[in-house]
This record gives sequence, structure tokens and C-alpha cells, in this order.
Amino acid sequence: RFRQLESKIQPLLPYLFRTTDSLGNAVAAVTTLIVPHNSDSSKLLVYQAAYDAANGDCSPSYTLRPGSSSAGLLGLLMPNSTTFTEGIFLAAALNRGWWVMVTDYEGLEAQFIAGLQSAYATLDSVRVVINEGHKIGLAPDARYVMWGYSGGAFAGGWAAELQPSYAPELHFSGAALGGIIVNTTSVVESINRGTFSGLIFRGFYGAAKAYPNLTDWMDGNMLPDKRDDFFKHATNCQIQGIDGRFHDVFSYFVDGDRSIYGPVPATVLDWSGQMGRRGSPTMPLFIYKAVGDEISPIEDTDKLVHQYCSNGATIEYHRNVIGEHVTEALIGSVNALEWVSDRLAGRPLRHLESCLTKDSLCHFNTRHRIVLFPKVDSKCWPRTSVLSVVYEGRYFPSLILFQLDTGMLPSRGSFQGICQKLDAAIRTNLTIYLPSSGLSDTRQEYKEGS
Repeated sequence: RFRQLESKIQPLLPYLFRTTDSLGNAVAAVTTLIVPHNSDSSKLLVYQAAYDAANGDCSPSYTLRPGSSSAGLLGLLMPNSTTFTEGIFLAAALNRGWWVMVTDYEGLEAQFIAGLQSAYATLDSVRVVINEGHKIGLAPDARYVMWGYSGGAFAGGWAAELQPSYAPELHFSGAALGGIIVNTTSVVESINRGTFSGLIFRGFYGAAKAYPNLTDWMDGNMLPDKRDDFFKHATNCQIQGIDGRFHDVFSYFVDGDRSIYGPVPATVLDWSGQMGRRGSPTMPLFIYKAVGDEISPIEDTDKLVHQYCSNGATIEYHRNVIGEHVTEALIGSVNALEWVSDRLAGRPLRHLESCLTKDSLCHFNTRHRIVLFPKVDSKCWPRTSVLSVVYEGRYFPSLILFQLDTGMLPSRGSFQGICQKLDAAIRTNLTIYLPSSGLSDTRQEYKEGS
């Protein structure tokens, strides 16, 4: 029943290509094409990894290489990595026979949160693969769809918004965007002094690489005695970035809490991190987000979706009323993967109206199966249950954190209360494993009605 992750693929194919940075300069970037054996050459997944780093050594073209210290797909769990769920999604796509491309959309300098750079590199990478892929068997009429979560959705969302003007010849079948980062200023306000405050260090450094005036501002406004510590956190990769948690990033600057509202940082964050300013996507979108997302407020996404829909966009928008940013990465991916699969297969959209918004308790469906069993380390995560997951029939230990309202070890009742709200068809495809007592490793299968 449990199998290790296994995706039999051909050697990775890196492409170095010309693109444009946020200031309109010609720069280079890299995309990595992954082709499984016995592939379906008519389907191409344009995957944006959430590597969220201002350090080029954290880029997918390096972390995906078997010879790197990250050691390929499973190596995404290693310190110089992107994020811990990416391997699941890439493997799921490859096991379906899809061609997959993963782009270093931040460019060679790793310009994190530079929206224009991310969009241009993403779109130019698709141009490269579409133009060159036929040499190794990509179908000339292949369908292609973008998919990304969090920082990956930031890149994909910007690309979707700019595609009509920057790359009108590209005909995407759609884009799935989860946990989308709509407004970087509100993100900074939400996460400072919290679990994810390390993102701010990396974001400021990445944006400063894109905009020299922000570099000058940081040089003149950062407290000298905090400079080394700031850049220690700013150069971390995604998983290492937890070292920056609970820091007050504003305290590193002379103006404290007023820092990001100064003319230079405010202008840069607004220009490079505010979606909805450059038109509306013409490709269909699937947007999914937890209402309780603690990184990017749901209100920002609600507003963006409303704006897009008012301008004629086609969107299916799922708002998960439970969970938060990390849990939604996995839970929301179930329907996202199905939606991407439908677009690659050329199936029609499931909703007749141009825009559909759904408030959902969980994003499970009858095509897929997720199996969860909790384990708790009370010393490290007193209010969090570490879940192991079976996804797409493969076993992945401890890949998602599920926040519990009670702050206690998950009980049958707590999960039963959730599952009772699911309809019967969905419930039959959900199996939950619970420890028999305390922190025992004994696993006991629980099914509805037992």
C-alpha cells in the first residue's frame, strides 16, 4: 500500500536563455526541463517552485540536480532547498507522464519578490521550451499550464497578468495559483515578528538586487551593528530561513516600524509586489487559498479576484475555511492537480459562469486519496501535529504541519468533526490514521462509522 516516491525520468535538460529584468535590461535565466520515460509529449506543466530565496544556490536548476547537495526531487527537503512539498507535486506530474519545466524565474542574481523579473523569465522560459522542445519530441500542438503555490504563485500570477502584453503568442490552457501573494507590503505587515519573518530579510535583499535605489536606501538606513545578522538571514534558502523567525525586521533600520513606509521601500514594494496593476489574465485561472492564511491576507486575494472578474477574466476560486498557508499547500493541491489535468487534457471548464467562488471545508475529491496520520513532538511544536501523507499512492513522511485549534494531540473526535462535514462520496476516499494513545507509534486505522 505504501510505496516510496519514484519517478523514472530522463536526464535533466537545462536551458540558459535571454530574458528581461525589472528595469528592462537583457539578462540571463535558466529553466530545467524534466521528461519522464513513456511520456505524453502533448502535455507540458510549467511549474513555478516556491524557492523564496535571494541566493542563487537555492535556485531549482541547482537543487534539482542529482549531483547537488540537495540530491534531486527528494533533496528538496535539504537545507539549500526550495520548499518541502515541491517534490510531491513534481513527482505527481511526472508519474502522469507530463513533461515538466521548472524555471529559475528570479534570474541568475536571485531577485526574490521582483514581480516583473519573475513574469518575464517565466514567459521567456516557455518560449524557449516551446521553440526547442520539438527537437527532443515535444508535440508541436502541446498544451501547457502553469502551476505554483505561494512564491511560485507569485511568479505564475505575474506571468498570467503580463502574458497578453509581453508574450501574446503564447496560448496557455490555464494557470493554477495557490496561496497567492498579492501584495508584498501587507505580507510584510502580517509576518513581521512571526514564524515567517525570515521571508522579509530575503525579500528585501532580493528586491534590492532588482532596484539599485533600494540598495542605496538599505546602505544608508540599516543599523551598522545589525548588518551582518541581517545578511546572514537574507542569504538563507527556504528551509534554512526558519532561523529568521520571530525577528522584528524593522528593528534593523533607523526608522524602526516606519521603515517600509519611506518613499524608496514603499515605491519598490508597490511597483514590484502589487498585483492587479498591469491588466487582467486572459487564460483561465484556478485560485485556491486558506481563509486563515497568515502570510498573505485573504482580503487581498478576494479583492484581486473581484477585479479580474470585473475585467472579464475566467476564474474558479476556492476559499478553504479551515487551515492556513502551509496546510493549504497540500490540501488545496488535490483539486489543483485535477484542474491542471483537465486543462492539459483539453476538457471544458466545469463552471458555466466566467467566475465561480466556492467556500470549502476541505479540498478532497473522489479522484484522489490522501491518508494522514499524526505524530507530535511537544517540545518543538506544542500546538502542531506533524502529519505523514500518502499522496497519489506514494508515502511521504512528515511533509505538512496541521495546526489544531485545541493545541492538543489530534483525537478521533477532532478529525471526525471535520470529516462529518464532507459528503459521503468524499468521505469514502479519506482514510485517517490515528495513534492509539499518547505519542505511541502504534497506528490504528479509523474509518467513518467504526
